[in-house]
Amino acid sequence: MIQRTLVIIKPDGIQRSIAGRIITRLEDAGFKIVGMKMKWADKSFAMKHYTEDLAKRRGEHVRSKMVDFISSGPVIAIAIEGVNAIENIRKMTGDTQPLAAMPGTIRGDFSHMSYAYADSKKIPVKNIIHASSSEEDAEREIELWFDRKELHTYKTLNDVHIF
Repeated sequence: MIQRTLVIIKPDGIQRSIAGRIITRLEDAGFKIVGMKMKWADKSFAMKHYTEDLAKRRGEHVRSKMVDFISSGPVIAIAIEGVNAIENIRKMTGDTQPLAAMPGTIRGDFSHMSYAYADSKKIPVKNIIHASSSEEDAEREIELWFDRKELHTYKTLNDVHIF
């Protein structure tokens, strides 16, 4: 099943100059970038990304930290297309708590923060990357971050060898 999903390289990934390495991993896995842009999201926009549903599931304090963090610097938003893109990219990103992320995943290779450390310092968990968690989230998030005219269709070699 061909799906589209959203990946965001968060401010810590941008500030650490590892965005190119992350994008290369996604392309090396055969995923197609169909939209990409750098944006500095304000808090109002960030609250549309991290919805009230997140607050219900994980608490308003978690949502508030995530909103503050994603709006603290520029991010790179990437709309990606590929076979089972949502599930496969979630596997590539690794556990949301970097401490629990397996080596070989983006979070496992580029970060190591734990929830306990972040809580003790009253800071957000700096975990490099966001990836949509479901088809519904992917659709809503892509629509939020991109206008339709910013999403593209084109052929790659993977279209010949995979699709």
